[in-house]
Amino acid sequence: MESGTQVVCRYAGTDLAGTYITDRDGMAVIKLISGYNIGVDPTCLTVVAPAEITEGVGMVVEQDTTLPQLSIISTGGTIASRVDYRTGAVTSQFTADDIMRAIPGLADIAQFRSEVLATILSENMTPAIWQTLATSICNEIKNGAEGVMVTHGTDTLAYSAAAVSFMLDTPVPVVFVGSQRSADRPSSDNVMNGLASAAAATSDLGEVTVVMHSSTNDDTCAIHRGTRVRKMHTSRRDAFQSIGMAPVGSVAYPSLDVTLSKDAVRRRPDTEPVLSARLEEKVGLVTFYPGMNPDVIHAFDGYRGLVVSGTGLGHTSVPVIEALRSLTDAGTVVVMTSQCLNGRVCDRVYDTGRDLLAAGVVEGEDMLPEVAYVKLMWVLGQTTDTEEAARLMATPLRGEFGRCSYNGF
Repeated sequence: MESGTQVVCRYAGTDLAGTYITDRDGMAVIKLISGYNIGVDPTCLTVVAPAEITEGVGMVVEQDTTLPQLSIISTGGTIASRVDYRTGAVTSQFTADDIMRAIPGLADIAQFRSEVLATILSENMTPAIWQTLATSICNEIKNGAEGVMVTHGTDTLAYSAAAVSFMLDTPVPVVFVGSQRSADRPSSDNVMNGLASAAAATSDLGEVTVVMHSSTNDDTCAIHRGTRVRKMHTSRRDAFQSIGMAPVGSVAYPSLDVTLSKDAVRRRPDTEPVLSARLEEKVGLVTFYPGMNPDVIHAFDGYRGLVVSGTGLGHTSVPVIEALRSLTDAGTVVVMTSQCLNGRVCDRVYDTGRDLLAAGVVEGEDMLPEVAYVKLMWVLGQTTDTEEAARLMATPLRGEFGRCSYNGF
């Protein structure tokens, strides 16, 4: 029997439909419609026509027009993916109907329209796609969307959420969501994350957020601010954590009750979105390490901006300080952050820090290095004046540093 053959097997007196995967140790491995794999005696299998066990696949999902209008913008990722066992490939599903079929229960929360913006692995995300994404989100809101969900691969999801946070002043929820494990796996987080993100997108939120599992249990999803979140584990379902502050909310499961903290920015229904999508791409991000050759810094000669992830309070070696001085003297805006995940940069404690300040380096407060990188791209897209750029980098705009500061443009 070939992999991918659709079958019905009689097991424990019950007929179960599924897809034949392979033989293993004399047993046939079957992928059930529920997503679970079982091993059964091959003699209990009956091959059936695809239509007999694919009821609903490809069918239009009926939508309730009395529910809130949400938009789903797809960039890729595994949240609505499935495995084709004939090819071994994981295929992402992108239309609203595809996603609503992959995540049962969405149709009870809202009505959806969708846009396929990209079908890429998240490591292939670019600043140009960020700009297109922010523009698309803005257009969806202007066209009546009461919230926007962005499906995204998890590896660079936090970068994209931060980028959109700076480019778009949104009056409604913009929720980035992904899945650590593909939909065909019994341990997949796609259904819970998808439902929770839809609930968050219909809530009283009014900022860019990331919604993912808050623990390894299927009980709560956390709502993270888009400028304060980082992926902290390669594969755990609770990989995403808020850094430097608590999540701005949570979504209980399966009730889908949304709770927002006092720091969460609220929905502003009578306000239009403001888009400022210009980005300066000649910005770098570098991590200092002991023994770093100053030539590493000189590789950024001619760049308009550079973010340094320094040690402790925000330090580098003396030779690197001199290299950074040469950049700032040439008009490059250099911002210092810390490799420590918590705590604020303070270059006034030790001599090396004072030397960095004297060299014209801007303190990045408690911004995550990657957030400072994205912010600096955005800031330098708005101004060519280095002093104004330094001022904006030292001003909290989207809650990227400080306890709860969140300002408009």
